[in-house]
Amino acid sequence: MADVYVTGHRNPDTDSIVASISYAYLRNATGDRNYKAVRIGAINDETQKLLDYFQFEAPPLVKNMRTQVRDLDFDRPPALNSSVTMDLALHTMQDGKLNVVPITDEGGKLRGMLSIGDIAAYDIQTMSRNRIDDLPLFNLLSVLEGTLVNEYHVTREIIDGEIFITLPQNYEDQALTSPDAILICGNQPELIERAIAAKVGTLILCRADVKSAWADVNGDTVILSTPLSARRVSRIIYQAMPVGRLCTQGEIVAFHLDDYLDDVRETLLESRFRSYPILDAEEKVVGTLSRYHLLRPKRKQVVLVDHNEAAQSVVGLDQVDILEIIDHHRLADIQTGQPIHVRNEPVGSTNTILTSMYQESGVVPPPKIAGLMAGAILSDTVLFKSPTCTKKDIAMAERLARIANISLDELSKSLFSFNLDKDPEELLRTDYKQFHISGQNLAVSQITCDDSAQLLKRSEEFLDVMRRLKKLDDFDLVILMITDVLQEGSHLLYVGSDEIIQQAFGVVPKNSHVFLPKVMSRKKQIIPMLTALWG
Repeated sequence: MADVYVTGHRNPDTDSIVASISYAYLRNATGDRNYKAVRIGAINDETQKLLDYFQFEAPPLVKNMRTQVRDLDFDRPPALNSSVTMDLALHTMQDGKLNVVPITDEGGKLRGMLSIGDIAAYDIQTMSRNRIDDLPLFNLLSVLEGTLVNEYHVTREIIDGEIFITLPQNYEDQALTSPDAILICGNQPELIERAIAAKVGTLILCRADVKSAWADVNGDTVILSTPLSARRVSRIIYQAMPVGRLCTQGEIVAFHLDDYLDDVRETLLESRFRSYPILDAEEKVVGTLSRYHLLRPKRKQVVLVDHNEAAQSVVGLDQVDILEIIDHHRLADIQTGQPIHVRNEPVGSTNTILTSMYQESGVVPPPKIAGLMAGAILSDTVLFKSPTCTKKDIAMAERLARIANISLDELSKSLFSFNLDKDPEELLRTDYKQFHISGQNLAVSQITCDDSAQLLKRSEEFLDVMRRLKKLDDFDLVILMITDVLQEGSHLLYVGSDEIIQQAFGVVPKNSHVFLPKVMSRKKQIIPMLTALWG
């Protein structure tokens, strides 16, 4: 069963990361499917502190959700070792109705591809030559269902020679005098004795009575007994050759599980082969790919938490099937190809919604996950001081704290202590979101701390980074909110129009800076004011 990925937004904050973890756990606990929490951005300091506090691993990073080879319903034919016989390969292909099979070396890595056409061409070529070289004795015994008559005296493992068939009424004396001959005979004891005396290289006895004395024949002559007829042996002896000798080698077009479908499709259109090997990260063969596999590719299945805006979501969103959206932000621009479950509530944290979903499902979150969820609610509601905070947020956080057996006060102190020595761009991208409002492009970053004065000392560093981002991404406005939980307000640093800031927030800016008392929420207090201005 394919994974269902649960992901928050780009540049994820604590609520986003924890929401992906807690929702994936809930769905797996109820036995629905194989849900997997992932992230599409770096873990910020605050989130890492919370994860460390509860000794929890961060979800794995996924750079994009573009359809990959691993998402296709490709064929999984057996990969044959290069030492197996052509006969085994032919039966494998016939039984599986396969035109091509991968051939591997001793380590399971791709050596080449073998097709029905390769086998047919080899049969025609070798039968016209009437000769076999470097044929492993093991392979010959397998194909002919044979046993070695003089097994304890055989000194070589390779069979060479020109092939002769000696039927009772017709045999060639040349075959009886050549050590470089493979003599296929029936129940002809006199002829066999002569061949042994002449030290013929290989004797294949077809449905013949075997004399006990022949078991002691010198190993220069290999004597093999088979229950097959001489005519059948003469036809299938060529198929004892190892497939590694004739499979397509050299420059082989192969794909990897992580290759993207867009790139694979282009290569397929330029190549002439019917089937292509698929390799894993260790270069081992896991299947084969044909053009028809591209007709109906399986798309990755995704649940979006803590966002519903395409610009904030994963790269390749147009190539996935969105199954659900769980969010507490405004409804934005994501479209789906079919009806889905959407849960959107006006609360301060996505994890508040998820706590309700745990209750509705009758699942008690484990203490560590309950602690993470409580921390995420504290983070997104800025210690319950954000205007987005509701009574439900507070009640759910307290309930989760009881399950986790933690103090919310102690947890909040751990969350909002801040490392001031980091690179300004790294700090800026801690919680960074892009928006498109009435034709205007803007980015709003938020840093929540308990000592804004220290961060404001680095204002020029932040503004330099913001000016570069504005130019690089063609933004109309770039804002940094430095939200101080003790001052219960936010300092705004911005790059853009002074007039827009003054009209939107009713304050006179100075040196690209304003302080907005009681403003704690980007979602509810910054974006709505700009939307009202531009709308």
